[in-house]
Amino acid sequence: MTKESEILQYLHYHPSSSRSEIEAGMHMKESPATVKRLLASLVQSKSAIVSGQGRATRYSVSPQAHITMELNIDTYFQKETDEREVQTAFNFELINDILPQVEIFTAEEKERLAGLQAQFTKNLEGITPTEYRKEMERLGIDLSWKSSQIEGNTYSLLETEKLLREKQTASGKTKEEAVMLLNHKDALDFVLAEPEYFQALSVRRIEELHTLLVKELDVDKGIRKRRVGVTGTNYRPLDNEHQIREALEDTCRLINSKENVFEKALLSLVLISYIQAFADGNKRTARITSNAILIANNCCPISFRTVDSVDYKKAMLIFYEQNNISAFKKIFIDQFAFAVQTYF
Repeated sequence: MTKESEILQYLHYHPSSSRSEIEAGMHMKESPATVKRLLASLVQSKSAIVSGQGRATRYSVSPQAHITMELNIDTYFQKETDEREVQTAFNFELINDILPQVEIFTAEEKERLAGLQAQFTKNLEGITPTEYRKEMERLGIDLSWKSSQIEGNTYSLLETEKLLREKQTASGKTKEEAVMLLNHKDALDFVLAEPEYFQALSVRRIEELHTLLVKELDVDKGIRKRRVGVTGTNYRPLDNEHQIREALEDTCRLINSKENVFEKALLSLVLISYIQAFADGNKRTARITSNAILIANNCCPISFRTVDSVDYKKAMLIFYEQNNISAFKKIFIDQFAFAVQTYF
């Protein structure tokens, strides 16, 4: 991590700090002239904003950097849940005021994603409809397995394959685990039956996917009407049904306004989870919705097969607590690369 990144991390947790406070708080050994140069560079790159003059000069992280700057996850999670400095309440400014102005991906990241997508398009050249369906089925099995595993499902990948292809349930597993996996298949089949349906996102379409994913499970359908907690964090999602629906509507408007399909897909992953609009199944709904957007735009869908479940949850908690997307963005890019190189 560069010295500039270290300064940004300090400012993230200590906004409106003076140069002397930064030097003392970070125990910096650099000369005052070097620190001045580093701060000036951060301001010039629009990663930091400055207020005041002279001795009253203060530095803070810019909204762009707050969302996208790299945070040290290992250091962050060394602190227990109650010891972490977090934004406990839903950030009403995030969706309507901050994210519309933020460039989620750097130029280099956009170039990498575009290159991977070009490789996927080339992979599809000459592929027959039968071959395409077989590869999509293979990806769908991996996605159903990993998405369910993240939620605590104990089916193995092989057991999942037998269930989805042969309807053979695994011994020693609960009926609910099998239903969860089968529901993933139904939701993905729904997307594939009419991909263009998800060219534009709406609350109704998100609810339709959620309904499929929780079918025959003991989960209330529709926007939740009571409070819900998130394990492992002091972040508290909205508890007002009307505010929840409004947040979802704002999210759809934001996603539909973005030109870059990968921004659309990534934002759906984190924001549907962040809002926690449903009593259960929010992250599952987010993953299928994100893939629906990719498929609707002729992009390679993501199975998440090689992501570590703990890393996924930590990246999500960072977004809940800090509204920082860096860790989750890395997962998204890495898993998109894996999908392009593995399927079709």
